[in-house]
Amino acid sequence: MSASEPTVDVEQFLTNLRAFHYRELTMVGATLLAIVASVVLFPGLENVDQGIQSDLSVGLLAGLMLVAVVGGVVKGMTGFGYSLIMTPIFATVIDPTVTVVVLAIPPWMLNMFQIAETGTGWSFVREEWSLLVLAVVGSVIGVMALATFSAGPLVPFVIGLVLLGYVAFQVVQNFVTIEEAHHPFALGAAGLSQGFLLAFANLGPLLPAYFHTFERDAERYIGGLSMVLGTIFTVRIVQMAFFTDLLTTYRFWLGSVIAVVTIVGLLLGTYLRRLEFDERTFNWFVVCLLFVISLNIFRNTVPALFL
Repeated sequence: MSASEPTVDVEQFLTNLRAFHYRELTMVGATLLAIVASVVLFPGLENVDQGIQSDLSVGLLAGLMLVAVVGGVVKGMTGFGYSLIMTPIFATVIDPTVTVVVLAIPPWMLNMFQIAETGTGWSFVREEWSLLVLAVVGSVIGVMALATFSAGPLVPFVIGLVLLGYVAFQVVQNFVTIEEAHHPFALGAAGLSQGFLLAFANLGPLLPAYFHTFERDAERYIGGLSMVLGTIFTVRIVQMAFFTDLLTTYRFWLGSVIAVVTIVGLLLGTYLRRLEFDERTFNWFVVCLLFVISLNIFRNTVPALFL
């Protein structure tokens, strides 16, 4: 596996932007939306921590922002992992339901950026439209469940088990690749489950794991994932904003601030992905990342469930 050159032609990027090419417009538009929302919706210094009902020290807040940057780096390199890293950590500091709502904003920006940056999004829609439809259905059901029930530790714990099982399977099988194994039912089930889990718990490892087994081209892997995840997060945000009371102005602002911080990590991760690397290195990075994420999920869920 080899990625494209790590250099960026700034002059060509600006030329395409002035010509209103959709790729450049989408990347800049998604970034600007997060920046504008974080400025316009600023609640004032006295109200910065009022909407999360948590005492955040300056040091802790700085630590959370650093986690956001690291999550952006991982997302830029692999196309997934941001929510899987951010959600368990943020949920230990603020209310889990608030965490799920707030952390819908940064992934939307990240995925819109990567849909355009990889240039594989629209071709993926033409080929996998049924997957997108099922992912949207799962997302709608997940938001309804989140508005009715509290996001507890059981769902993340089960997700951690799934991740651990997948890592063990890939390592034992020496990173098996199943050629042409594009089963509509399996892919649809992964999409439906991905939509539900992302909406309800902000954790969705099933589709990345499925794609990692059946799709080893890095650009298509990341572009396709971004299209599916971007669609899910768009539906989530619209549904939470207009059909529930989950997405308040404060939560939208906080999510936008986190998104702005994340941009730094995303750009760095994108640069690193474009460096020369082989398929086995990519495979090891993905499974090691999933393994660490599963351990972090267990660290936060096992005490609540069993101790």
